[in-house]
Amino acid sequence: MTFTPTELARRLGSGLLSFPVTHFDRELNFDEPAYRDNIARLGKYEVAGLFAAGGTGEFFSLTPSEVDRVVRAAVASAPEDTPIVAPAGQSTAAAVEFARAAERAGADGLLLFPPYLTEAPQDGLAAHVRAVCAATSLGVIVYSRANAKYTAETVADLAESCPNLVGYKDGVGDVEAITKIHARLGDRLTYIGGLPTAETFALPYLELGVTTYSSAIFNFVPEFALAFYAAVRAERRDDVRRMLKEFVLPYVEIRNRKAGYAVSIVKAGMTATGHPAGPVRPPLTDLAPDELATLTELIALIEPMGAVA
Repeated sequence: MTFTPTELARRLGSGLLSFPVTHFDRELNFDEPAYRDNIARLGKYEVAGLFAAGGTGEFFSLTPSEVDRVVRAAVASAPEDTPIVAPAGQSTAAAVEFARAAERAGADGLLLFPPYLTEAPQDGLAAHVRAVCAATSLGVIVYSRANAKYTAETVADLAESCPNLVGYKDGVGDVEAITKIHARLGDRLTYIGGLPTAETFALPYLELGVTTYSSAIFNFVPEFALAFYAAVRAERRDDVRRMLKEFVLPYVEIRNRKAGYAVSIVKAGMTATGHPAGPVRPPLTDLAPDELATLTELIALIEPMGAVA
């Protein structure tokens, strides 16, 4: 099935989201059969949407043709009722091409990454978003982070002028900004938590209207990730705190040891749970052997809870 922008927004906001890793072989080529198998595995869980070739999927290291292959593989391998969101980014012209390619590939929506490298004023960022929205009929989610931090005024203007703008993903952690945006727009947009290891911010963000977030750990401990999300949505604070203390915060300590580990640790988690996805591509680096061992031991502690697939 194909989701309209309105249907996509409603579906994404109804449950947990995740960014599958992109599988590479030892020569760092895209391992399509392994990737397809993994998408099918993840699609068996109650996930509200999968973001193909996103940040955790190493979008920044993929060529346009590789992005197209990854998106097509995800569309072909996911259950029919699981939305696939494709990436768009780099320059405005490139983002437009990514958007058109994603629509041809059968994706259900787009995540618009910040423009590559350069800083830009709000009117320039707005023009960037408008160009991409105009290039596709797919629902578009803007990703506010790094050099593309959208103000409440800019997001409100874009929501009015771009009917297929359906979501706002926060990768900044500016509580004041997201409060202003939600106060102005209410349920016009779906709000997605997008900070690294989003579980650490999930409960306080729920109070701000952020009903969902992208879970990287869903890649390798999907049951635990879904249990955590359920505890957040039910506001079972004691359970959330317990799971933060027992797994999420120790995991974050490993993640914070080196730049880029927010992606690398997810692939390490795949290895630790028997679902290897190959190495990360430069400029990222894989976890050191002792760090992988520490992560493996940490994951083993939650196995009795049924947290590992």
